[in-house]
Amino acid sequence: MKHTIVMTGASRGIGNIAAVRMLRDTEDMHLVVTTRNRGDDLVAQLVRDSGNRQVSWVDAELSSLSPIRSAAAEIAHRLDSGLLPPLTGFVGNAGLQLASGNRATEDGIETTFAVNVLANHLFVRLLTDHFAKPARIVITTSDTHFGDLRHNMGMVPAPQWTSPRALMTPGTTKTTDTLTAGRTAYSTSKLAVIHQVHEFARQLPAEVEIYSWNPGFVPGTGLVRDASAVQRFAMKWVMPLMTLTPLSVSAKTAGTYLARLMVRGHSADSGAYISLGTAERSSQESYNPDRERELWRECEKVCDLS
Repeated sequence: MKHTIVMTGASRGIGNIAAVRMLRDTEDMHLVVTTRNRGDDLVAQLVRDSGNRQVSWVDAELSSLSPIRSAAAEIAHRLDSGLLPPLTGFVGNAGLQLASGNRATEDGIETTFAVNVLANHLFVRLLTDHFAKPARIVITTSDTHFGDLRHNMGMVPAPQWTSPRALMTPGTTKTTDTLTAGRTAYSTSKLAVIHQVHEFARQLPAEVEIYSWNPGFVPGTGLVRDASAVQRFAMKWVMPLMTLTPLSVSAKTAGTYLARLMVRGHSADSGAYISLGTAERSSQESYNPDRERELWRECEKVCDLS
């Protein structure tokens, strides 16, 4: 059956590889990718590399709520008018790591949280009524949410959870305009993603499953493009050598696993944490229904969905 999957974060790195793989392996799938401004070049690249012409784009600046609403409305229009086959999936792969925790979106929200958490919440909520059954949602998280040396190799600080409203607010401490603060905001946002997925698993209709997905440490993807020139050089040219060790994986490997999870699904229950291709327990801290409900309520308020 022909069907549609919507994907954010398909323009580079893991997401681009996953998008190509999904298109190559699933001829009856139409992939809608989100882009900033026109996406003709991205669509042309995906068609060229996959051999599948069933690709289109929709404009969505993921740091701002209004463009996400417009993008979701456009996708809904295409689905309702028959321009797209039924919607069976959403991949929230876009992610951001900044060298500061003090940057605000036009909505006044801390930028890392806006892109890594709120964008997924709003997109999924606006598309929920349009999912055909069965359907699958995958949101990319990170094992940095564990906050220990084994998972972050000392490169990313542990998450620092506070109220969701405070997490959405930029500049809440005197040290927010630092690289450490930016990376802390990143790991905390990835912990929030797991809380978010747990609550979505409770809220979504039957036969719409959702997973958080961890690619592991994947150097050279462009995630740290906001860092200094020296750090960007190291991540692009030095750190990829770690893919020769068990400590990290290549973007190609991670992208293949993401595509496989999206296309084939997993035997784990909805809400599960999937590390590459294996269902595992996320951090002990990530299992907290009170936090999850509070995060849901605040996202609903900020996104004006209540």
